Amino acid sequence: MRRGRGRGAHGQADSLNGFREQKTEPPVPHGLLKSARKSGTLNLSARGLHEVPQSVYRLNVDPPEEAPSGVSFGDSDGWWEQTDLTKLLLSSNLLIELSEELSLLPALTTLDLHDNKLQSLPRAVGTLQELRQLRLSHNQLSMLPLELFSLPLLCSLTLQHNLLETLPPELGQLLGLTELDVSSNHLKELPAALGDLRALTTLNMQHNQLSALPDSLGRLANLRMLECSNNQLSDLPSSLVQLTSLEQLFVRQNRLGALPALPAQSLKELYLADNQITALPADQLCSLALLSCLELRGNKITALPEEALPSTLIRLDLSNNDIRSLPPSLGLLPSLFVLLLEGNPLRGIRRDLLTKGTMELLKYLRGRVKEEPGDASERSAGLTLPSHAAVNMHNITTLKLLDYSNKQAATVPDEIFEAVAGRPITAVNLGKNQLSSAPSRLLDFASSLCDVDLGFNRLPSCGPEICGLLKLQHLDLRNNLLCDLPSELQNLTRLRSIILSVNRFKSFPPVLYELVSLETVLLGNNQVDSVDPSRLQKMVVLSTLDLSNNDLLHVPPELGLCSSLRCLSLEGNPFRTPRAAIVVKGTDAVLEYLRSRIPTG
Repeated sequence: MRRGRGRGAHGQADSLNGFREQKTEPPVPHGLLKSARKSGTLNLSARGLHEVPQSVYRLNVDPPEEAPSGVSFGDSDGWWEQTDLTKLLLSSNLLIELSEELSLLPALTTLDLHDNKLQSLPRAVGTLQELRQLRLSHNQLSMLPLELFSLPLLCSLTLQHNLLETLPPELGQLLGLTELDVSSNHLKELPAALGDLRALTTLNMQHNQLSALPDSLGRLANLRMLECSNNQLSDLPSSLVQLTSLEQLFVRQNRLGALPALPAQSLKELYLADNQITALPADQLCSLALLSCLELRGNKITALPEEALPSTLIRLDLSNNDIRSLPPSLGLLPSLFVLLLEGNPLRGIRRDLLTKGTMELLKYLRGRVKEEPGDASERSAGLTLPSHAAVNMHNITTLKLLDYSNKQAATVPDEIFEAVAGRPITAVNLGKNQLSSAPSRLLDFASSLCDVDLGFNRLPSCGPEICGLLKLQHLDLRNNLLCDLPSELQNLTRLRSIILSVNRFKSFPPVLYELVSLETVLLGNNQVDSVDPSRLQKMVVLSTLDLSNNDLLHVPPELGLCSSLRCLSLEGNPFRTPRAAIVVKGTDAVLEYLRSRIPTG
């Protein structure tokens, strides 16, 4: 009996056994193969496959089943018209290996094998000379065939969550590679040939066992994002300063004892949380002319240097350090919207002040800035205006700030604008009033105004007074009555951050999709019920998106493709997935989950 079943060629038992094998290894539906011959795409993801059926490898070799024995080219079905397979999606199966017959699919441009049980790859992968995207993440690969590194057109190679301990020097032959992800492996070193990948824009090597990075890294002149968190790095190569395109650098949870050498003219976001940094050299900080996000939480920093932080900073995280005092000059940073200080032994600052948020703390620090000679006399020299409106000339001359906030005023007196006529005002704070429209005289400062705070008013709309401020970089409209934004807002091509929290928006304002300069969008506590991920992906510098406490019933998986996002807030929405347990893990976990849910067809 056992031998008969093993032969599987004769007898009823053998025949039934054949059917049982088909149930265990489901064949590819005929309709799917037929469709693939016409479209060039075959999606076999999540089908429980233990091996790739031979009919897939031979898709463009064997005649289709629908081909008649007597050839007739008048057949309306056009069975003879077929397209070479260019996209083969085999993710989320149970594949252990692939056949060398992979060479029968030479036209493939995309091969998706992520989330399987692959322990090796066939040498035939090197015959796929048209391949541009190879997804191999979440497998059990401990080595790669050298033939893989002879693919001349390969742009994207994702190898995260495997068992790789080394990468061969042949890696440097992939001269067209723009994205390389080797995160969550067992790598202890990287080959010097990594520096030959001159086209790389994204390099992810986090969660390995790296104690050093090769000096050749400095040759990656097109690199925009470098992620090397969760390793054992005590320093970074000095050649890093040569990365003139680098915008985002992640070195969280390593062993850095000092601020590394950095590419000063390009870096926008620097993440150094959970290291052992004790000091911040003033000259290094001053040179980071474009830096908008600086994350230093969980280090051993004891002090901040005076007037050293770049004026472009929007977010500064200093929580869980050893800082005992803050320099008053911190309050002069014109763009700073988020300042995190929890877990520091601060003295001289009341605990309740720390709980009131960034704006109140910065206002307090500004009040401690030493006045320049003549400021006090200038303020007392009769600039008390009608309606009890006093202009703080210290703010005007030193901070270039016009502050008429917290007056509960329905209008801003013209005398306020007259008093500062001709001054190069860069910031205006009109928050916490009762304004129902923005003052038209804001346009007096159109040539210099970068920062406007109209939060906590009663604005039902955003009018031309705002849309005409073409140099505006930061706009705060929180706690108003807004339900839409005008299309003219797209004229603000320099706008980097906009705060729209606690308004009446029921959808993501369409004009924001057009503002590709935006780095921060805060839309929490509204009634937003949907976002368009395909349009969000075009906001290529968007790093912070707050959609908390809205009416999102569905989070589109494609949101996970917004690769620039570093802070995504979704809590307080009624969606069921991702589950709360994933949301609380933070942005990286949410985005990875969303990407795993993207249909690959």
